[in-house]
Amino acid sequence: MPAKHDGFKDFVLDQLADLRGLTSRAMFGGYGLSCRGRFFGIVHKGRLYFKVTPETVDQYKTHGMSPFHPNPKQTLKSFYEVPVDVIEDTEQLNEWAEQSVRR
Repeated sequence: MPAKHDGFKDFVLDQLADLRGLTSRAMFGGYGLSCRGRFFGIVHKGRLYFKVTPETVDQYKTHGMSPFHPNPKQTLKSFYEVPVDVIEDTEQLNEWAEQSVRR
């Protein structure tokens, strides 16, 4: 069976093309993002989530973003949705991604 095409995942990977060592693989019904051996992001149902720390979570909350809810019974508070305006800004997206990788 041919692989399912995910245009949003492809867009995110294009936006993160300058992030050295970036890989993605199918997981969680979506895709997991890793960089230099560190799992830092999730693409799921047309949304992007990055790993947060106590130091970075407020920048997500300030944008009104919520933690990852893969299903109604589960919430991963260590991953927050990335705002659309950040996703569309290649430079800012790469900065946020680097923060998540460095955690």
